[in-house]
Amino acid sequence: MYEFIKGSLEFVCPEYIVIENNGIGYQISTPNPFIYSSKMNTNVTVFTYHYVREDLIALYGFETREEKKLFTKLLNVSGIGPKGALAILASGEVQQVVSAIENEDESYLIKFPGVGKKTARQMILDLKGKLQDIVPDYFPNLFNADTLPIAAQSTNHAFEEAILALKALGYSDKEVKKISPELRKEQLSTDQYIKKALQRLLK
Repeated sequence: MYEFIKGSLEFVCPEYIVIENNGIGYQISTPNPFIYSSKMNTNVTVFTYHYVREDLIALYGFETREEKKLFTKLLNVSGIGPKGALAILASGEVQQVVSAIENEDESYLIKFPGVGKKTARQMILDLKGKLQDIVPDYFPNLFNADTLPIAAQSTNHAFEEAILALKALGYSDKEVKKISPELRKEQLSTDQYIKKALQRLLK
C-alpha cells in the first residue's frame, strides 16, 4: 500500500519512529530506530511495509528497499512473524543473512533472537535460491551459474530443495546420501523428488 514515506523525523524510541508528513504523524516500527537519532527534525525517506492481520495493523520501515524485500520474504517463513523478522534485520546485514541462507549456515542463523535450529532450517528450506531479487548489488556473482545448462540448473535446484525438505522432516545426512545418487539421475520437480525419496526411505 505504501512504498515509502518521506517527511520530518519527529520522534525516536526503542520500538518505533514517528515521521510527520502533511500534518499526519506515521508511527513506523523499524529494525533499529536509533540509527535515525542524528536525523531528528530533518526530512528522511523510509521504505514501508503495511502489515495487516485480524488483530494487528502496523507500519514497518526500512532504510533500503533490500531490507524491505528481505523482511517480506522472512514473513513467509513458518515460525517468523514481524517482530522476529525485525530482530533478524536489526542483528544482521542483508548480505550476511542472504549469504548464510544460500550457504546453509545454520550456526550463523541461530544467533538471531528467537531463531532455533528448526527455524533456521525452515529459513533455508523456504528461501534458498529465492533471494535473487534482493542481492544483485551485494553479490553479483552469487547466483551466477552460466556454465550450467538451464535445464540442469532447474533440475539441480529442485533436487536441492527436496534434500532440504527431507532433512527438515528429520532424515539424517547418512540416510539422504544413500538415496541421492539414484535420485540425481532423474529430472523431476521438487515434489516428485520428495515423493520418490520417501518411497525409498520408507522401504
